[in-house]
Amino acid sequence: MNQQRLILSSPLLEIVISRLAQQLIENHQDFANTVILGMQPRGIYFADRVGRELNRTLGYSVPLGYLDATFYRDDFRRRDTPLRPNTTNVPFIIEDKRVVLIDDVLATGRMVRAAMDAMTAFGRPRQVELLVLIDRRYNRDLPIRPDYTGKRVNTLESQRVLVEWTEQGADADRIWLVG
Repeated sequence: MNQQRLILSSPLLEIVISRLAQQLIENHQDFANTVILGMQPRGIYFADRVGRELNRTLGYSVPLGYLDATFYRDDFRRRDTPLRPNTTNVPFIIEDKRVVLIDDVLATGRMVRAAMDAMTAFGRPRQVELLVLIDRRYNRDLPIRPDYTGKRVNTLESQRVLVEWTEQGADADRIWLVG
């Protein structure tokens, strides 16, 4: 039997996004040397939300792009069905910039490693930070840790985190633990 447990929804989700944006402002001030990259496919919705909150608070636009790491994944050639790439849109130079990578869920760390490899096509960043909505503890394959975390969730290997965004057609924003 598949059990679902709600771990985050509105209005708490908006509070979490606001808190994360405030932490970014505290550490990056005017974002003069900082850019944001949302990780495809699902991290872009969260990155858009964080970007909108930053823009609203600061009164100007923070550089925001989307990064696809499909061809940099270590399981790319090991799958039975081919992976479909997503759009990469990085309308700025990341050379010598501080980059904030944003994803919705951090589990094994393999997608973050792939994203860091994919980033090198756009230059060598000065620094890379990781911001995630959900940090799935106890599932890490690589020694990758987020710098900014919305919520930490203790999960079993058999469980997964399901993120539903209204932008993807859900009737409300909800994050579930399924398993």
